[in-house]
Amino acid sequence: MTLVNGQPCESIDAHDRGLAYGDGVFRTLRTQAGQPLWWSDHYATLAADCAALKLACPDEAVLHREACAVAEAGAGVVKIVITRGVGVRGYAPSGGQAVTRLVLSAPLPPHAGADASQAITARWCSLQLARQPRLAGIKHLNRLENVLARAEWDDPAIIEGLLCDTDGMVIGGVMSNLFWARDGVLFTPDLGQCGVAGVARTRLLRAAARRGIPTRIERLPPAAILAADELMICNSLIGVRRVARLGDANWSPTGWTDTLNAALYEDN
Repeated sequence: MTLVNGQPCESIDAHDRGLAYGDGVFRTLRTQAGQPLWWSDHYATLAADCAALKLACPDEAVLHREACAVAEAGAGVVKIVITRGVGVRGYAPSGGQAVTRLVLSAPLPPHAGADASQAITARWCSLQLARQPRLAGIKHLNRLENVLARAEWDDPAIIEGLLCDTDGMVIGGVMSNLFWARDGVLFTPDLGQCGVAGVARTRLLRAAARRGIPTRIERLPPAAILAADELMICNSLIGVRRVARLGDANWSPTGWTDTLNAALYEDN
């Protein structure tokens, strides 16, 4: 089911700036029994991303009601898209137009299902992410880099591809954020230059602080990943998944994935 500005619809205006320029933001949420998980975190992040692009964020109650209206009866996915709306041709945004809001649902993908393996195989992507601090962390609609990176493989056994920036520093996965543990310390990449700061990442950092787990947010090269005791990816659909294999590197479980998965779902 898809709602466009609150009405059942399967199309948007051909002059919408989200279509023409990727001028907008989005969030992808997991739902359970018709309710979006971690709603407060998702809405707060959506509002912050809208503010960064100077978009008017729709009312929280309206979006929550629409997310519940389209949600699958069991576990599923809801995607919320906010664009700058319909505008005249050209890059310059004309002020005053109403934003377009899309709320749509989908089944959970196989890799996010309850029976999906907690251990995954990943690969390095050759595509490098461009550094743009103005957009760093924001889940904006310009996701062509991710599309091209995901097109690099078609092996169904490989669930995720890991990305570096143009300086060769690790940023995260095509669809996920990245954590790794070494000597009792939890690491995650610095996203100050590029990448998306997902809600699962935010919740894990908050949970680590609450549990007294030392964390470090750094710009590090791939060699730092290969020296990890345990490597994990996370997002709002899959939770935390252990990377068992990355290229020629292999890791056995050390308990970090179970610990972080438990922390992720705590009420925090």
